[in-house]
Amino acid sequence: MASSPRTVTRAVDPLFLERWSPRAFDPSAVPQDDLDTIFDAARWAPSAFNYQPWRFLYAHRDGADWQRFLDVLAPFNQGWVKNAGVIVFILSDTLMAAPGSDDYKPSHSHSFDAGAAWALLALQATRLGYHTHGMTGVDFDRARAELGVPDRFRIEAAVAIGRQGDKADLPQALQAREGPSDRKPIEDFAFAGNFPG
Repeated sequence: MASSPRTVTRAVDPLFLERWSPRAFDPSAVPQDDLDTIFDAARWAPSAFNYQPWRFLYAHRDGADWQRFLDVLAPFNQGWVKNAGVIVFILSDTLMAAPGSDDYKPSHSHSFDAGAAWALLALQATRLGYHTHGMTGVDFDRARAELGVPDRFRIEAAVAIGRQGDKADLPQALQAREGPSDRKPIEDFAFAGNFPG
């Protein structure tokens, strides 16, 4: 793990600190078996009514779909994602129905639930020695058309997965930012009782 400014005030599992989002990836492949293990972890995320609204669309860097997936990212992101092993688009189903029913209604928690799946995906990737970097620098309209995403699904984000590379391969401006970041203290986001005034 890179030197880190991360500090904890409680006995947090080291896995949470080891997970961070580099932009420097090496061009090595992510074997399908490893990727399937990463997806298997994601499927165990909790979701409202166990509806599991997430969907993952992916492309390997040596696969036929790679350039199409790369091209719908913002140009800034294309510059560093091009070295990752896999690009994944995370989608969520905005509608849900009771088991066995065709009466679909808007889902309040589809994004929340897909976010839980993304978190487990990222942690399992870390456990396997990979890194992930989620991003919303995406041409979402173009991605929807290019990837054939139905209207009822929200494209939440794209994720690069791969082995960490040498930060010297990044543009100079990004090299200085390449490292684990710290987080706000608990007191800044967790409050007993009402929202602070």
